[in-house]
Amino acid sequence: MANTVIGVYDSYAHAQSAMRQLLASGFSTSEVHLRPDEDTQQARSAALRAAGASGMQTGGTQGSTAPESGTLRGFFHKLFSDDTTQSAPQAHADRYAEAVRRGSFVLTVDAATEPQRDVATSIMEQFDAIDVDERATQWQAAGWSAHDETAAPLTDDEMTRERSTYATGNRGTQASDQQTAIPIIEEELQVGKRQVQRGGVRVLQRVIETPVQETVNLRQEHVTVERHAVDQPAMAADINAMKEGTIELREMAEEAVVAKTARIVEEVVIGKDVSEKEATISDTVRRTDVEVEQLGTSTAASAATSGTSGLSGTASVTGDEDFRSHWHSAYGQTGEQYEAYAPAYQYGSTLANDPRYQGQSWSNSESTVRQQWETANPHGTWDKVKDAVKYGWNKVAH
Repeated sequence: MANTVIGVYDSYAHAQSAMRQLLASGFSTSEVHLRPDEDTQQARSAALRAAGASGMQTGGTQGSTAPESGTLRGFFHKLFSDDTTQSAPQAHADRYAEAVRRGSFVLTVDAATEPQRDVATSIMEQFDAIDVDERATQWQAAGWSAHDETAAPLTDDEMTRERSTYATGNRGTQASDQQTAIPIIEEELQVGKRQVQRGGVRVLQRVIETPVQETVNLRQEHVTVERHAVDQPAMAADINAMKEGTIELREMAEEAVVAKTARIVEEVVIGKDVSEKEATISDTVRRTDVEVEQLGTSTAASAATSGTSGLSGTASVTGDEDFRSHWHSAYGQTGEQYEAYAPAYQYGSTLANDPRYQGQSWSNSESTVRQQWETANPHGTWDKVKDAVKYGWNKVAH
């Protein structure tokens, strides 16, 4: 059972709530088991009858008849027998089986890993799981030694009486130095940084063709042939030139020759500028707090708490005229009525009668008196009523 978590609950509603939370956290129905699975005496009786069918002897060892895996007693025995760290698996199995007989509900979770075990433990502790070992100590003090399969489950009246002893009757037998630690949990705001994409620039390079025109003068040659009528005697040179031959005269012309040259006419430079800015993050953090109330039946203690519920109400008749006289001289110019300060006068006079403050001076007690006042009056202003409380204190103390 290295990663099996067990929780015991006196309330079926608490056990069910824990089971639902476990299932919502990712555990499967095959990993979470509630025994018994109904909040009825019949269900407890059926679970105990199944436990008795295992053939186990009360207080016996694992060497006797092997427990059936489907029984409650057998389930617990196998659960603790698998745990090599337990020296007495039968004793632990007895405690859980006895808890069911006495009306409790046992919730188990089979966690595959240690992190899952921690999650299950955290969830189950949120729903008022009881300490079964402490309960067993209380049962033993009342004479219980081991689980008896033949014993009938407790009735509802018997369960009510027994559980009342857990709340009140056994307080006198507990060690006086037992303490309960209440953690005060406070959140802290932690601000980090991460990189995210906010935007950017994409540059696309295209080739654009633009029609252009240039004008150029082109020279062309044309051969012309003309015949003219001539009547003159032929000379010797002319006679000698009378022979066959060919005379060619070619025409020349200019044509346009196109060439292109590339030149860099502009640059587009892409880069990034880095800047920093200061950001103020606003959020809320939570903190748990505790409010301590004094419990008791004395008139002084009751008045010290109920009489400070706010700056309203009326004071006791005792000393009322004297209080009104002081109010008139101290607060008469504020425009507020006497009834706004009456609880402060009564609060001071009540605390002066409190045995905790007997023989103490106002200067030594003021910080405690102020703290109690502000706890009971979170919206009140101590500086406003301080003189009234002090006057009530001195009125009774002297």
